[in-house]
Amino acid sequence: MNTEIGTNLKKALTLIQSGKTVAIPTETVYGLAADANNDGAVLDIFKAKGRPTNNPLILHFATLEQALPYIDTFAEVFEQLRQVFCPGPLTFIVQKSSLVSPLITGGQETVAIRFPKHPLLQELLLALDRPIAAPSANLYGQLSPTTAAHVIEQLHDRIPYILDGGPCWEGLESTIIGLENERVLIYRHGSITTEALAKILGYSPDSKVHEHNGVRTSGMVKHHYATHTPLFLGFKPSNEYLTTLQITIGKNEHIKGPHLILSEKGTLLEAARNLYATLHQADALGVQKIYVESFPDHGLGLAMNDRLSRAAAKFLTEQKG
Repeated sequence: MNTEIGTNLKKALTLIQSGKTVAIPTETVYGLAADANNDGAVLDIFKAKGRPTNNPLILHFATLEQALPYIDTFAEVFEQLRQVFCPGPLTFIVQKSSLVSPLITGGQETVAIRFPKHPLLQELLLALDRPIAAPSANLYGQLSPTTAAHVIEQLHDRIPYILDGGPCWEGLESTIIGLENERVLIYRHGSITTEALAKILGYSPDSKVHEHNGVRTSGMVKHHYATHTPLFLGFKPSNEYLTTLQITIGKNEHIKGPHLILSEKGTLLEAARNLYATLHQADALGVQKIYVESFPDHGLGLAMNDRLSRAAAKFLTEQKG
């Protein structure tokens, strides 16, 4: 199968309607989309990514009205947050209706839904008039893609088409929330920060971002978002400065040897937009190791530390082994 990159929305729509998988742009990262009502197409998502079928997918809708037949209820607090943040990078875990296939949910009675902001994807969803299932368009456990070029690096010959919508402007996956004891709970830190949610809720939501008795939703597995090059948090040792790469948040004149920065201005917002693209760049340099400066543990820093700690966990486990 030869994978084509283009901007032909009608072609992407036709392929999805015919049961094919297509990489699509979102405001967060590129997704691998299929008709959520077609079990064969959904299975092809898992096959193309090498993703375990017990790892649930997210359903994408253009509007809440589209989503209502697929869910049992949409809590009042979720509607309050949707009005503020959607369309945008916020995903809600809700009780599913019988229309949602167990393949989507990993056999659970809940389903994750979101309303993406990217105009091309909005247009696609309105024309399709049904949900698409779409995890990130990468091989399972590897770096998320924020450009069409990143997608083809990993999924070339596995899918027929990549709808090119330009670089993703958020650069981090959506924040995933649910309800527990009538309070909002964060299952994955992402582009909507804890602080932003707290301003609307009147309290700071707790987090449950690691798997407990199975994977509740996307992004909870221990080893994830990994580079091919061994990656570690912190600063590289002085005796490795020539053979390893250092990534810092902003400019740092004290770093010797290979060095990339995430933000010219040293801001978390710019760093988040550039994180995956910089890691893709770092992976291609041929260094022995990558070290990444840890972020402040608040705001978008929480989400970026989460991604990096899961990426590093793979290599820490290999070291211990």
